[in-house]
Amino acid sequence: MTGIEYDDFLNREYEPDSTDLVCTFSIDPAEDMSMEAAASRVASESSNGTWAALHVDEDELTHLGAVACGMDGNEITVAYPAELFEVGSMPQILSCIAGNIMGMKAVDAIRLEDCEWPKSITSGFPGPQFGTSVAREKLDAGDRPILATVPKPKVGLSTDAHVRVGEEAWRGGVDLLKDDENLTDQDFNPFEDRLAESLAARDRVEEDVGERKDYLVNVTAETNEMLERVDLVAEHGGGFVMVDIITCGWSAVQSVRDRCQDHGLAIHAHRAMHAAFDRMDHHGVSMRVIAQISRLCGVDHIHTGTAGLGKLANEDTPGINDWLHGDCHGLNPVLPVASGGLHPGVVDRLIDALGTDICIQAGGGIHGHPDGTHAGAKALRQATDASLEGVPLEEYAQDHAELATALDKWGAETPR
Repeated sequence: MTGIEYDDFLNREYEPDSTDLVCTFSIDPAEDMSMEAAASRVASESSNGTWAALHVDEDELTHLGAVACGMDGNEITVAYPAELFEVGSMPQILSCIAGNIMGMKAVDAIRLEDCEWPKSITSGFPGPQFGTSVAREKLDAGDRPILATVPKPKVGLSTDAHVRVGEEAWRGGVDLLKDDENLTDQDFNPFEDRLAESLAARDRVEEDVGERKDYLVNVTAETNEMLERVDLVAEHGGGFVMVDIITCGWSAVQSVRDRCQDHGLAIHAHRAMHAAFDRMDHHGVSMRVIAQISRLCGVDHIHTGTAGLGKLANEDTPGINDWLHGDCHGLNPVLPVASGGLHPGVVDRLIDALGTDICIQAGGGIHGHPDGTHAGAKALRQATDASLEGVPLEEYAQDHAELATALDKWGAETPR
């Protein structure tokens, strides 16, 4: 018989095994707790510990305890044995590493900052089906950023108006029309009507302009309904779906990923509600970790911020994008999406900060153009072309009226 106590979960000499999932947390111990005491409780509660000493028959026990093995300031490192986790179940993994520990009295605050995912874990997940290759496999963006837009206002437009705005944007040079997070299947713009009519408009534009275009239609709903909507997208000839990954949940994302594999559809991940987890710098789950989870579960695009050039508060966008582009045991990379308050006047700095292997999405920065959506889309494409050619926007605008008008309206200011 043996007793399991908090001290069993602390070993600063432990070197994580190559199969361990290694997590970095920032913690603020409760007033009566040392860092060591708080760290051991984090490791205990997130694996197989409890508050009371136990007597367990060794013959009936699989040792699955996590180990708090590193401390640096307010950061701790916890290593988890791979055997603790169900293969391919993101909800179960998160129930361990971001579950009860978020409400422990032993810490006044705790934030999951980063994860080092071993192959023993990633091998249970599909990763993106396409990832960054969508620029060439599904669109004609080549080496430039993919350009996307959301009709504005984001809800309230009739189906006819929504399609008309999308067609104008496509003809102006945008690659992707996108629903926003709260447009799904409402009476003013029903899902199947919007899907069918938007894709019909896409086909017309493709024939006229000679570039492939597509539609990121929001299939977010109850899981079974989402799967039916994915099937409808495929039936109508769409190439993408959009999912509100946080609000619908990781198990639903995994189900959608499986169904999209059947149809060869790419997944655009909207991160609505992420700030409920990552906005505070001392508690919750970082956007970096949310992006990592998304890659494992198999999204192809995900919004990661604008490197301070848009209207939304952002975490380390360049660092997150680097992780999404980097190696992860053979999983495809993910295409980062920059969105929220962007317009043609900031495109040059955005590309300087994040590179070209991104998607740039502008809503008001297209539709708010004084000459309308078509001109706004042309201005965004012109700003992108200028940036890739290394020509200052003001100089390029001398021969491109739509960009000149956009710069007159917005300059290079970032909105709030």
